[in-house]
Amino acid sequence: MKRNPRPASRADCVIHELAAIDPAAKIGRGAEIGPFCVVGPHVALGDRCRLINNVTLWGHTTVGPCCEFFPGCVIGMPPQDLKFMGEVTYIEIGAHNVFREHCTIHPGTENGGTVTRIGDNNVFLAGVHVAHDCTVGDRCVLANSVQLAGHVRVESNVTFGGGTGVHHFVTIGKHAFVGGMSRITMDVPPFMISVAARGPRSEIRMINGVGLQRAGFSETEILALKSAYLRLFSRRARASGVPIIVNIHRILEEASPDPNVDYLCRFLLRSYEHGRHGRYLESLRNDPKWRRPVGSDGKRS
Repeated sequence: MKRNPRPASRADCVIHELAAIDPAAKIGRGAEIGPFCVVGPHVALGDRCRLINNVTLWGHTTVGPCCEFFPGCVIGMPPQDLKFMGEVTYIEIGAHNVFREHCTIHPGTENGGTVTRIGDNNVFLAGVHVAHDCTVGDRCVLANSVQLAGHVRVESNVTFGGGTGVHHFVTIGKHAFVGGMSRITMDVPPFMISVAARGPRSEIRMINGVGLQRAGFSETEILALKSAYLRLFSRRARASGVPIIVNIHRILEEASPDPNVDYLCRFLLRSYEHGRHGRYLESLRNDPKWRRPVGSDGKRS
């Protein structure tokens, strides 16, 4: 993604007289900026973007073409991370994204890679928060008040129900569906439906059959994923007493596994074998304080 889209003459845009646009901001062709919007000096806004009113774009924020921001959105303010010391970090937003009322997105941190990235054709409904160093793929839908903590990775074609909270360093696999009001503290496997369960954790309920059909998966592909679900997550599989990681290896050892099943199994292995608390990204964190050993008193040396 280019950091700076081609600047346009302000005459090519529709900018309300009550909008505050820094002269150094780069505004793409055909942009519409409504009253009481604020666009900072390091912002690069793509062609045909629309800021309805009362939208703030700040920081080193790059926005691709044809994005729409509804009233109350605040994009690019400093991250809510105590380790952030004012270093230059970025937000990169792709094309054709919709941000409904009061969405907030924070830039990355130096410790987390410096960039918060959002792909193309996503929909963020009212009150969604995307924290520092997150990555969101393409064609995702985040319903009202979904909260992504720092360093979360959301792969493409993921749907979230409203009011869901996602723990930092969690990965949500592609084509997953996360039910509303869920508390997500571990990686969510691709192609599956995760729902709120009794107690503190969510659980895998079934494959995301409707979502896979809408995405163009064949019946054969869906049946292969359903078979894998039955062997890994079903009530019978849990009652068998066989550890899930054993069943994962058994599936991978079979001849010519379905590519989607192979992806599912390797995603799970990464979380179970290399992740901490079921979060693979946790094992990759760069925080030196996290890597210091814990002493007998429970404090890090």
